[in-house]
Amino acid sequence: MFLNGERVNKKSTMTVKSPYNHQIVGTLGRSDEKDVIQAVENAQRGFKLLKRMPAGERASILQRTAQIMGDNKEDFACTISLESGKTIREARGEVQRAIQTMRLSAVAALDLHGETVRFDLEGRSNKVGFYERVPLGIVCAITPFNFPLNLSCHKIGPAIAAGNAVIHKPASTTPVSGVKLAEALVQAGLPPEGISVLVGPGSTIGMLLVKHEAVRKISFTGSLEVGQLITRNAGMKRVTMELGSNSAVIVFKDASLQHVAKKVKIGGYALAGQVCISIQRVYVEQDVADEFLRELSLQAGSIKIGDPMQDDTDMGPMIDEGALEKASNFCEDAKKHKGIVLLGGRRDGPFFLPTIIHESTEDALVIQEEAFAPIVAVNTFTSIEEVIDKVNNTKYGLQTGVFTADITKALICAQKIDAGGVLINEIPTFRVDNMPYGGTKGSGLGREGPKFAIKEMTEEKLIIFDQLP
Repeated sequence: MFLNGERVNKKSTMTVKSPYNHQIVGTLGRSDEKDVIQAVENAQRGFKLLKRMPAGERASILQRTAQIMGDNKEDFACTISLESGKTIREARGEVQRAIQTMRLSAVAALDLHGETVRFDLEGRSNKVGFYERVPLGIVCAITPFNFPLNLSCHKIGPAIAAGNAVIHKPASTTPVSGVKLAEALVQAGLPPEGISVLVGPGSTIGMLLVKHEAVRKISFTGSLEVGQLITRNAGMKRVTMELGSNSAVIVFKDASLQHVAKKVKIGGYALAGQVCISIQRVYVEQDVADEFLRELSLQAGSIKIGDPMQDDTDMGPMIDEGALEKASNFCEDAKKHKGIVLLGGRRDGPFFLPTIIHESTEDALVIQEEAFAPIVAVNTFTSIEEVIDKVNNTKYGLQTGVFTADITKALICAQKIDAGGVLINEIPTFRVDNMPYGGTKGSGLGREGPKFAIKEMTEEKLIIFDQLP
């Protein structure tokens, strides 16, 4: 727990352990209701300071935070790898992205502006006016385990850039990264009241924050079910919901199958499939399905699982037993729905083996729900109308990939697929931190990316002058 610019020790603690070998990563004080009250009071004071702070100063704090993170890259990466189970190579990549996110947030602080408003639409007017964007107040950032640093930066960076104070509730399995980020912010010059980190279950600590009247904005990344619970309890607050998905890839027969298979290996099995935009469904044109399955099987079969701290490990463990059990259930359900397990389909200690399931029916869990596991379901199609209907026939709509050399097919897919992003000749797992990122339907509300998130963390304030007679 992090309050008043420092870690707070308490009798009640949370011990963070590696999902790979249960090594202790850190022990933090467990937050309670009194800590929530204290964090809100701190944030109210912090907001008064930050909203008056010049934008250039807020931008400088974020730039210095990025520099501190850069100076401590390996420490951040090791913390991420140990507490989340992602490979050290993946963790290093996340740290680099997080640094970029903080720099983009600094730019967003300087670019935030309003516009003039015309009053002479129906004739001459003595009035002149403009609106400016002002911070909301207290932003509550609730973040998941899979990107414990960068997804925190995507919420905290824009919030501070706009002049808000932040209370961060990281995932209980990966809170150490969040505390280290808060320490870097205070070291960079952020008033200690501007950032707090509360550690504890989302069902208690998180819900107290969601319901608190002083909190003006909830930015959440997690499952659809929890997102729905938050929106039901938030009251009159702004909300950004980055929720689940079962991202699809469409492979037309004119695509380079070997190239696509290599891409699907990256997008389906990175972080053991525990990514919102992980590839879960692949629809391949029937004429080339057998060839594609051979290529994908070779790629997935070459993945090396093991100690995530070793540089040559390709895939680490699942986050916990619940995730492993869910992955197993998805595979068993797929078999009941005519699916054929071509590769994997089972756990091996803390790992779930890279899995390929072929031709399960469209009502199977692996097609309709979010597996959040290294499972790729490959089904076939014969027409563009059929495959678009299949891609759209779920409650999710985050990002979709389409591989084809035919510009007409690409444009039809881009126009008719219901998703927050349609990527042509790229996998849906692709994301850069300056793009507008978010979904439709059950995949969420609002957009992230500092330039876009900062607008959702501010509101328009109108100012009108009338010339005196």
